[in-house]
Formats: sequence, structure tokens, C-alpha cells
Amino acid sequence: MKVLIVGGGAREHAIAWKLLRDDPTLDIIAAPGNPGIATLARCAPVSANDVAGLLTLARAERPDLTIVGPEAPLDAGIVDAFRAERLAIFGPTRAAARIETSKRFAKDLMVRAGVPTARASHHTSVETATHAAHSMGAPVVIKASGLAAGKGVVIAGTMAEAERVIVEMLTEGAFGDAGRELLVEEFMEGEEISIFAICDGEHSRLMTGVQDHKRLNDGDLGPNTGGMGAYAPVSLDTPVLQELVKSTIVDRTLAALSDAGCPFTGLLYAGLMLTPRGPRVVEFNCRFGDPETQALLPLMSNSLLESLLAVARGESLSGLPEFEWSDGASVTTVLASAGYPGHVVTGDAITFPPPKEGIYVFHAGTRPATDTPATPPGDPAVVTGGGRVLSVTAVAPSLPAAARASRRYAEQIRFAGKQMRRDIGWRELRRSAAAKDA
Repeated sequence: MKVLIVGGGAREHAIAWKLLRDDPTLDIIAAPGNPGIATLARCAPVSANDVAGLLTLARAERPDLTIVGPEAPLDAGIVDAFRAERLAIFGPTRAAARIETSKRFAKDLMVRAGVPTARASHHTSVETATHAAHSMGAPVVIKASGLAAGKGVVIAGTMAEAERVIVEMLTEGAFGDAGRELLVEEFMEGEEISIFAICDGEHSRLMTGVQDHKRLNDGDLGPNTGGMGAYAPVSLDTPVLQELVKSTIVDRTLAALSDAGCPFTGLLYAGLMLTPRGPRVVEFNCRFGDPETQALLPLMSNSLLESLLAVARGESLSGLPEFEWSDGASVTTVLASAGYPGHVVTGDAITFPPPKEGIYVFHAGTRPATDTPATPPGDPAVVTGGGRVLSVTAVAPSLPAAARASRRYAEQIRFAGKQMRRDIGWRELRRSAAAKDA
């Protein structure tokens, strides 16, 4: 069987790794891929945003399954284009992808469907947005409505900050076209958790919960990023919560999208706030999360390929088993380049420690140190090539052990200006300590 993976980050590396665990005979092509993926698959020099080029590649390769990693090609209509040529592809149509690509669309749909979420209003003028922020009171959340690489959300602690952010988005173009419309949203108190659901348009299969760390620095300080680490499982994710999320959030959203004429097939990512009133949606994404995927997939003990293939072929998930998870815990530590999440410095040589059992290094912003393609086995000679460079995932019998192993291995990876957090999973560790003291 031949599989085409669209993308070149750590998420796509983790997906390729997991699919080969499910079926070692797979022939995987990644576009564009990266040096880490090149140790597992063939890489084609086609940008993930080049839908026409990807379609040409698919016509030549005729993959049995295409999996789309990032959101931009989904927004560009890659699923529509592939389906028009009867190519099996996992992901939502452009219309269904609006659940992520337009926060206004998502918010309006949730309100109509009765999906629990924060109060919000949408604006294109500084005056109305500022008035709405003052009506909400600080703290207040300001969100760019469009795609902003996971960085278009600001929690303003004061009215002065809210006013400044509104001007930066609407007048100064801080997030480009993504911020030409924004949402002013109620701040929700609680703890965040992400739950992924594989969806066939009607049915869903939920994955175990995962918690990511958005801020750059320890203690959840510093600027927002695309994600500096993640861990699973999360003790707050109980069977009761899973059922509640499925019935009041995922199923209602799928029904509403179907009623809107755009059934959702693919991966629905529910970013949730666990409030005293129950789980409420912070945001939806329409694809696998990064770095959450790197923490989740090493814990999955049954097949991911089976579900992705069924959805891509237009088949029902109803006859497939629920996902199963191995014992223990997984912690992912992200290593970032100097300057991230601002102006990034690249081209620095990376050195790796010897491989270690239970440690998985997924490449993101890396590129070959020379023009010679990487060949297995072992880590290729690479330099930094982007903001988030590597994801270091450790699997161990307990969360403290996984956190230590991930951190220690990440600390042994060397490149100039390396940034990393050393407290991934700190909330869970604090809960565990409190439970022992009780």
C-alpha cells in the first residue's frame, strides 16, 4: 500500500512513524518531508501549500491514501481537488475546514448547535472591538479570525493591552489577512485539554486527552507559540468527560456541519477549557495538532491506519473498534531555534546523543547540512531550518519518569541558541503531588 503524507513537520514525522508501526510494508511518500522523515519514507520536493503540484504528484504516484498534516492546504481546497479525481484523502473539504480557518464561522455554528463555548462578538473596526472589550472587562481574549499559525490569540490582562492588540490586528496588520477580522471573547477560567476525534461525517472515535504548553518559557510565561511541549494521558480526562465531550461537543458539531451542507471528515481537534460549568470549546482545529500528535501516537496500541483509510474511502467508522492506549505516559519537549517565535535564526548545526530506548525524536524545522539526501539508518546530518526544530518524546511507566527522560535527552541535543521548556507536564505533576498529600 502507498501513502502520501502532505507536510514536513514533526507532526507528519510522527504520523509516518506510527503508520509504519501499523504496517511496516507501507510505501510512504512525504511532500515535502524533512530529513527525519527521509529515514522512513521517500520525500518529494513539493510544498504542502502547492495544491496543483501535490495533485500532479498524486497522479504520478497513485497513492492508496493521502493524509494532510497542516491546515493551509485544507484551507486551499486540497481535499476537494483530490476527491474530484477519485483519490482517497483524509481531511475535511474546504467548506468543512472553516471550523478552524474562520473563527467567526466556528463561533456562529457552535452557538446555533448549542455547543458550549465562550461568549464572543466579531469585529472589523477598532471602535466596535474596543467597545466590546470594555463591555466584557479584563481579562478579555482577542482572537484573529483567520489562520495565524497558532499565534493569533491574545489574553489581554488589562484594557490598555486589549486596546493595543486590537489596533495592532486591525490597523497595523499584526497577523496579516488573518487579523482583518477579530473576535472579542469572554475569558474562561479553568484548565485546558485537547481531545482529537477521527470523524467520518457522522460517527467519531475519540482519542485520549492531551495537554499542550503554548507559552515559550517555564511556568507558562513568555510569548504564545505554536506549542513548546505536550503530555498524555491527562488525569482530568475521565470516561465521564469523554462521553460528555462526544455527546455535547463533537456529535453536535458534526451534525451542525452536516446540516450546513459540509459534512466533516478527518480529524476534529477540540481545544477545551474545563470550567466549573463543564467543558467549553476554546477553539476547533481541522487537523492533527502539533506537538500533541507527537505525544499521543507513541501511546496508541492499535491501528491508526485502519481508521484513516476508512474515512478517506468514504466508509463508516461504526464497525471499527475504539482506540486503545498502552499503559504509562508520554511527554514531548519541543526544541526551538534562537529568536522563536519572532525572527528565527537558522543554519546552526545540530548534534544528537546516541539513540535511547523509549525516546523518539521527530524532526520539524530541520534541513540537510549538505545537498546529499539523508539515508537510513541513524540521524541525518542536519542544521536548523525553522522555528520549532525538533520534538523529543519519551514514553515511560509514569509521567514523572517520562518528563525526566524527555528533558534529559532534549538537553543533550546541541545547537546554537536552543530554546526549550523544562517543565512539560507541570500541572499534572502538581495534581499528582497534591493527591498524594491529601
